[in-house]
Amino acid sequence: MARRVSNRRKTLVTIVAWAVGIAIFFPILWTILTSFKTEAEAIASPPKFLFFDWTLENYAEVNSRSNYFLHFMNSVIISVGSTLLGLAIAIPAAWSMAFVPGKRTKDVLMWMLSTKMLPPVGVLIPIYLLFRDSGLLDTRLGLVIVLTLINLPIIVWMLFTYFKEIPGEILEAARMDGAGLWEEVVHVLTPMAVPGIASTLLLNIILAWNEAFWTLNLTAAKAAPLTAFIASYSSPEGLFYAKLSAASTLAIAPILVLGWFSQKQLVRGLTFGAVK
Repeated sequence: MARRVSNRRKTLVTIVAWAVGIAIFFPILWTILTSFKTEAEAIASPPKFLFFDWTLENYAEVNSRSNYFLHFMNSVIISVGSTLLGLAIAIPAAWSMAFVPGKRTKDVLMWMLSTKMLPPVGVLIPIYLLFRDSGLLDTRLGLVIVLTLINLPIIVWMLFTYFKEIPGEILEAARMDGAGLWEEVVHVLTPMAVPGIASTLLLNIILAWNEAFWTLNLTAAKAAPLTAFIASYSSPEGLFYAKLSAASTLAIAPILVLGWFSQKQLVRGLTFGAVK
């Protein structure tokens, strides 16, 4: 029998949850508010929270100075392309590790995870030289490849965890009915793991969208995504906080909307198999 929770405890937990949520969201809220201020009001002390002269001047200047749509399309193509390519590689890999494990499966998984502990700057020079010699610098294809390789360990680990929760008897029954390897993966396994695959897809789109190190070092103008769009407002003359906040708001708005509408699917996928 479930333990009864008092109204007082529910109220306390609700207050704490709201406090934590507000603390996490406050930097984003402050960035959005600063984007509607003038440069003088953006650095005013004490800071003005709501009572200031609201203006759209920063957004107008950002749009006139930069091609936002080009950077936006680059971000969409790079993040979605790298995630789909990663899924195409990771689904068969996770299937084999989950249902046909070998003696070194755990070692391979740990090795893949260990690659995330390597500082990116440690491999910047070799990757830069490879991209330069192969003509992939400042190209969408180059960023799709590098972001796929960076996020592949996370994709494999997440899918491996989801696939392990699927009973192997179901796949055995499919084999007895005459299903081949391709039918087993596409028509049996994948539909059952849709929540996990969807949450993996959403999480890796967010990770790729927010990637700054590789996008700043491997692009210049043609393939520059929104992270480079934001960085362009940091100049030797100083930081223009209001314009920088407007650029940041334009960059994070699409991913915030995506996260808002997909939060239920994301939570469902991240907790897939956690409760039995």
